[in-house]
Amino acid sequence: MKETFFRTLSWLHTWAGLLVCWVLLLIFFAGSLSYFRHEISLWNEPELHKGVYQDYRAETLEEQLDSGQRYLETHSPETAQRWMINFPSERKPFLSFSWQLPPEKGQRRGKVEEDVALAEGSGMISEVRSSRGGDFFYRLHFDLHYMSAITARYIVGICTMFMLIALISGIVIHKRIFKDLFSFRRDKGARSWLDAHNVSSVIALPYHLMITYTGLITLMLIYIPWTVDTAYSGDNQAFLKELNPARQTEKAAGISAPQVQLSQLLPQVKAAWGDAPIKQVIVSYPKDQNSQVTFYQNTGKTVTDEANIMIFNGVNGELKYASPHEASAASATYDTMMSLHTARFAAPLLRILFFFCGLLGCAMVATGTLMWAIRLRQKQQKSIDKGEKPSFGLRLVEGLNFMFILGLPLGAVSFFYANRLLPTSFAGRAEWEVHSFFIALAAMGVWACFGRSRRQWQTALILTGTLCCALPVLNAFTSPSNLIDNIQSQQWALVGFDVLAILLGGAMLFASQKLTLIAKAAPAKRQNTKTDKARRGEPNLANELTSPSMEEAKP
Repeated sequence: MKETFFRTLSWLHTWAGLLVCWVLLLIFFAGSLSYFRHEISLWNEPELHKGVYQDYRAETLEEQLDSGQRYLETHSPETAQRWMINFPSERKPFLSFSWQLPPEKGQRRGKVEEDVALAEGSGMISEVRSSRGGDFFYRLHFDLHYMSAITARYIVGICTMFMLIALISGIVIHKRIFKDLFSFRRDKGARSWLDAHNVSSVIALPYHLMITYTGLITLMLIYIPWTVDTAYSGDNQAFLKELNPARQTEKAAGISAPQVQLSQLLPQVKAAWGDAPIKQVIVSYPKDQNSQVTFYQNTGKTVTDEANIMIFNGVNGELKYASPHEASAASATYDTMMSLHTARFAAPLLRILFFFCGLLGCAMVATGTLMWAIRLRQKQQKSIDKGEKPSFGLRLVEGLNFMFILGLPLGAVSFFYANRLLPTSFAGRAEWEVHSFFIALAAMGVWACFGRSRRQWQTALILTGTLCCALPVLNAFTSPSNLIDNIQSQQWALVGFDVLAILLGGAMLFASQKLTLIAKAAPAKRQNTKTDKARRGEPNLANELTSPSMEEAKP
């Protein structure tokens, strides 16, 4: 405890944010990209950029179900555990037929093979490159990588709790929260970074609070499992069965049985759902005595994460389960929070707003870490001017800042370049896309060991910005369509990816140019500062952003 409540909360706000800042930066960055999870996946499969796009049409459902069932019966292996027919949707505008194989040793789920139908119905595309797509960023922001999922989720949960504490304490200590929203003083050193931190925090404050709190709620049973253990005497399967009876499927009997015609079940589905669109049909254990057929409704525009489903017996077509029309208050609240966190209900403009708020979250964390480094160097500046080396703590903070602030965007760009440049026949190419992300991140960490001067920041920004702006060019050479073709054919998901890449790359190039202007203005500004303070008889305290320490920050 400090001498006053305000100072105590200031200390709490500082350390709650700084102790986990780089993990939070990774979470915010990957989470922001995951708002365009399906669009990224679509861009990562250039084989599907032409000839497959079609709209959902209710009048063709029966024909699509019949053709899908015939195709799966002919092409899927007998060992397939599931058949899946995916109908066109706004974010995945194509019809596809897929099957899931049994999991191999050490796997939780089996591999899924997917074939996509051509829009004119003349055939199928079966040779699509293997890629993690947007699912990588989605899983990264809560499962991290190269570690068990449960360990990663505990780490993310602890960091998220620290984030919530930092937000609440920041609101309490922020005396001029509304005034500072409109205050940004340029070229004022640490004051400018503090203004940037305040603006990025306050503009998206409702989003930051929502995304942090709902992030904790979505995984609450991992962090506080004692209520379930007490109520169900440690029987988690009983809890899961009562929570969601639709997911408790019977195991395959191993006895062959004729599969019901899927189109025959369509009248019952339409009678229950009316004109509501169907998202997917899954056949579990096809041609088995315990086979079942599940219809999933497309609830993409509803603020809920609860799936609306109907389950039929896969042999005789008898209705086994239908989602209740009204969920409990607790279940509805949880589903709504889950949907708010993932923004699955959001229209394109709202997802763009969420993405922008996510970037502000990245800016909030990054400016906080930069202020920390500046203040550490300020405290050691006299010793450094005498020729002493910066402390290990200062070098570590500056190095991690360089690694994560510059390495995360470079890693994302490397991921997309690997997607297009790795041979499609290369074994394990999806995993090497992921490896390329972390290799680029690690490379920035190694670079930071040799220096973190302004010139190196500028070089890294130019490199990443140039590669980012060149992504549309890469797409044009490695895909059957380019930016102009996509605009003409109104493929706005692909257009949006290219435009966003140009905008983000341009922002990084602008930042590098800004660093150049600061560097040129630094000597004159330092001289003027010395002269003015000498006239006033004040001590000579160099401006944080224009001091030699920021220009020549060496290990």
